[in-house]
Amino acid sequence: MIELHLPDLSLRLATDAGVFAGSAVDIGTKIMLAEAPPPRTGSRTLVDLGCGYGPIALSLATRAPESTVWAVDVNRRARELCAANAATAGLRNVVVIAPDEFPSDIVVDEIWSNPPIRIGKQALHLLLETWLDRLAVDGIARLVVQKHLGADSLATWLTASGWPTTRLLSRRTYRVLEVAARGVTRIN
Repeated sequence: MIELHLPDLSLRLATDAGVFAGSAVDIGTKIMLAEAPPPRTGSRTLVDLGCGYGPIALSLATRAPESTVWAVDVNRRARELCAANAATAGLRNVVVIAPDEFPSDIVVDEIWSNPPIRIGKQALHLLLETWLDRLAVDGIARLVVQKHLGADSLATWLTASGWPTTRLLSRRTYRVLEVAARGVTRIN
């Protein structure tokens, strides 16, 4: 068990070997959850892309109890842990699934992710293209990426690919990027 302490909530999370950041909540994830604006209010569709054992998904579900949080991961063990952690926390608004189980007709209001940068640029771009194209017209994505793992070049690629991207915050070696739906014009 590990603990996640944020200004407005605390969670105890079961983890396991073979799951990203299994020994402690990743620093970038904690920075994003502690310092980025919370999810928008109202009944929304939120996605934690690459949910792992659930620190982002459970934080979103706690902060936005009227929303549905889709916790998505390719790793079966990660999904099992996320579902168990949501149940332990009493969060009934978390739906844990594999990527291919996400309903194709659902439009996403917000995507939150510490994306799997180490899968390689081509695979990462394909992953982000697939999910960012599901954003509602007023949808946003928040991505936390280490600077030395290509945060700035990722932001440049996202904007050049039609998703206006701004650096929401920068702490330590991490950047939190905010990505708008394709075709939306941003005034910085």
